[in-house]
Amino acid sequence: MNRRQFLRTAAAFSALGAVEFAPWQSMSAFARELEDFVRGPAVKDHPLRQISKHVWMIFSPDGFPTPENQGMMCNITFVDTAKGLVAIDSGASVQIGEMAIRQIKKQFEKPVIAIINSHYHGDHWLGNDAFATAYKGIPIYAHAGTIAEIQGMQGNMWRTLMEQWTNQATLGTRVVPPNTAVDHGKELDFGDVTLRLHHYGKVHTPYDICVEVVEDKLTCIGDVAMDRRIANMDDGSYLGSLRAYEALEKNAATKIWLPGHGQPSADVLQWNRELFEGIYRPCEQAIKDGLPLEEAKALVLKDPRVASRARETKGFEANIGKYVSIAYLEAEAAGF
Repeated sequence: MNRRQFLRTAAAFSALGAVEFAPWQSMSAFARELEDFVRGPAVKDHPLRQISKHVWMIFSPDGFPTPENQGMMCNITFVDTAKGLVAIDSGASVQIGEMAIRQIKKQFEKPVIAIINSHYHGDHWLGNDAFATAYKGIPIYAHAGTIAEIQGMQGNMWRTLMEQWTNQATLGTRVVPPNTAVDHGKELDFGDVTLRLHHYGKVHTPYDICVEVVEDKLTCIGDVAMDRRIANMDDGSYLGSLRAYEALEKNAATKIWLPGHGQPSADVLQWNRELFEGIYRPCEQAIKDGLPLEEAKALVLKDPRVASRARETKGFEANIGKYVSIAYLEAEAAGF
């Protein structure tokens, strides 16, 4: 048992010994109150930096959650508008959300007036808790499918996973789902800034929303594509991703693609396209040739689009086998 677990257990037993329950008060209600009381430590400040005229970002240097980074693994973006700030993704915990609020208060004397959650993976929305507490009644936008997933199994599952992965550093985070559904083509008008939303079916998840900052020719793409990191494709589609890249390039007048993980640049989509082509196309050919999964993996590792990116891609060694398997199964299904 580590120190945090010990303190949590000690606090629980101490509280239980001191409290007499009224007839109407249940143990489960008390447990929820206790969970709210026990919180993980504050997250150190990460600097806010300007990307374009209206867009600012808190960059996360890590691609995966650990006890050391306390779950700080996802970029948090703010759009500065005449009406106030709009947050695009809110981080993986209430502590990360509170850190982001501290940072924007150093730079701006205006409130956060809206949040957009790109999809239902918890590193992108668990920070909603901090913003909903600081800015009462704030609209939180997401695809209707994302809202349903977070209200269902994904919400509590992601809260629990983040606690496990960070050695309880995210304790105290409440599940605060998005409350306003949006879909492809929706435009949000904030006076001097228009945010145009893009949804192209199953990509990283079935419900990804990309946010085009029209005036800045910049699009926040969430996890549709990443910078030097393999996206988690368990809920996604390689073919769907490749189609989405083509659609985004056609429909979003964008010079900068800002990913949920990694650095923004003009070549984020191209980098991901070549990597995904290098993973999926050999699997597709292996299926046509009747080759088993292991031979497909060998073909993928030899593909220059994959081999040239292996060293610079976070999590490559630990995850490439899994992602080849996903691509193989998708290619197999597409072949029927």
